[in-house]
Amino acid sequence: MLAMSDDRAAHPLAAGKWSRKEIVGHLIDSAVNNQARFVRAQLQDDLVFDGYDQAAWVRVQRYRQREWTELVHLWRAYNEQVSAIVLATPASEMDRPRPRHNLDQIGFQPLPSATGATLGFLMRDYLAHLQHHVRQVLSV
Repeated sequence: MLAMSDDRAAHPLAAGKWSRKEIVGHLIDSAVNNQARFVRAQLQDDLVFDGYDQAAWVRVQRYRQREWTELVHLWRAYNEQVSAIVLATPASEMDRPRPRHNLDQIGFQPLPSATGATLGFLMRDYLAHLQHHVRQVLSV
């Protein structure tokens, strides 16, 4: 990512779509929100979390006007923290069944509300979301 020029990163992928800067900004926002979710999930009995208006967060933070290298470094730093949380989470906490959740509303790969959820599912869902957008950023 760091080899990409700032101009290329600022150019929208298609008309009406986000630029690579905005996608990485969205991934920063996702890391911030999921960092909090991963911690709170270990302190509560459900997986019910507030969502957020992703487009509004990107718009308000004006990611397209930010320096590309700054965004990439910030994204990496946030994900190092998220990774540390994931690695420190005991298997018993990851696999603990949570019948009450709203992953049907906030998940990248929504889980039906009638299906029990686990923190491990939420963490894997975060990774799938991250990988999806990294592929977009690295696309030609």
